[in-house]
Amino acid sequence: SKPGNMGRFMKSGKVVLVLNGRFAGRKAVIVKNYDEGSSEKPYGHALVAGIDRYPRIVTKKMSKKKVTQRSKIKTFVRTYNYNHLMPTRYSVDVAMDKNAVNKDAFKDPSKRRRARREAKARFEERYKT
Repeated sequence: SKPGNMGRFMKSGKVVLVLNGRFAGRKAVIVKNYDEGSSEKPYGHALVAGIDRYPRIVTKKMSKKKVTQRSKIKTFVRTYNYNHLMPTRYSVDVAMDKNAVNKDAFKDPSKRRRARREAKARFEERYKT
């Protein structure tokens, strides 16, 4: 089928698998989707926040400190062509701060760091619950 008449199922909050590139095989959440593409990226793509390093297994007999250490998550934020994302049937309600995690974050390293930190905070908070 022609691109563009695929069902609009790439919504924000949807869990996707990244298929290509550095983060291949990692899970991510769509923060914002651009179905029509934009001027610099004339194809359907999405801004995703994902998990680069997952939290490790935690057991009952571990100390508090060890638990907090092992519950840390390393995140990434970037845009992906829809062709390189595989949607899953899951959606999560991770409320990303849109002014921290957005397209402008890529222009400037400090903003990019802030976006990553924001994603990290949100994921870790969600992981605890």
